[in-house]
Amino acid sequence: MTILLFGGRGYMGGQFLQIYPDAITPSVDIADAAGVEAVLDAEKPDLVINAAGKTGVPNVDWCEEHKLETFHSNVLGPLVLLEACQKRSIYWVHLSSGCVYSGDNGGRGFAETDEPNFTGSYYSRTKAACERSLRDFPMLILRLRMPFDGSPHPRNLLTKLAQFERVLDTENSITCLPDFLDAAEALIARRATGIYNIVNEGAISPYRIMELYREIVDPAHCCERLLPGSLSQVVRAGRSNCVLSTEKLKEEGISLRPVEEAVRSALMEYKKSAVGPKRVETLNKNCVQC
Repeated sequence: MTILLFGGRGYMGGQFLQIYPDAITPSVDIADAAGVEAVLDAEKPDLVINAAGKTGVPNVDWCEEHKLETFHSNVLGPLVLLEACQKRSIYWVHLSSGCVYSGDNGGRGFAETDEPNFTGSYYSRTKAACERSLRDFPMLILRLRMPFDGSPHPRNLLTKLAQFERVLDTENSITCLPDFLDAAEALIARRATGIYNIVNEGAISPYRIMELYREIVDPAHCCERLLPGSLSQVVRAGRSNCVLSTEKLKEEGISLRPVEEAVRSALMEYKKSAVGPKRVETLNKNCVQC
């Protein structure tokens, strides 16, 4: 099977290369229609995966100052891919985000059919706008939230949180990357279509994660609890805090591990990494999610 992976040099692109190591990773801009069509016609892929997009560096506040670039990658680019793949009857997968909701939907968690209700950041607005355009077509949309694993990668949620002196204490759905890859591979093998929330079972707060970090990785680690009402003091754009439903995924016979179990497992692996219990020297004085 010939697989074309856009965004292969990025964080999530690198994750997909773990399960599809032979995937072709073109450097073409996904918003360049001519470039996209040329590579599709040259490679004739059976599967296209889009892991390209702007999340902002170091965080989504970047998108507030770079709206055109964010729109270019998060909205225009996927629409170019949609048209190009649709014309050629190519099955394709788009990596999206669950950061389009706020709250826990009355304890039920937000299902894939629930309309996005979070508009506090430009990043989240672009992800919601893109999903609304794509969801009527026969393709697969994978939503994840605040990805983590046992590596010291700077984009890993565990690495981010360990740098903060103030950490938010609000429960969220989050995604363990090894579990995500298993679920994504299973759905792709079935040629599933539609939107799927790919998050671990249950919910956990970033502050609880740092309590576990102190227990497992670094007993000397300390941070202050930050309540939601104080978040605006330390970030420019709003942050999505939400719990997603995984009922649709379960209907496919796919379940991700309970979230605290997955976090504990990742922290045990993280402890063995090069970072180990050593805290990042340059601390970000604020708490910034995602």
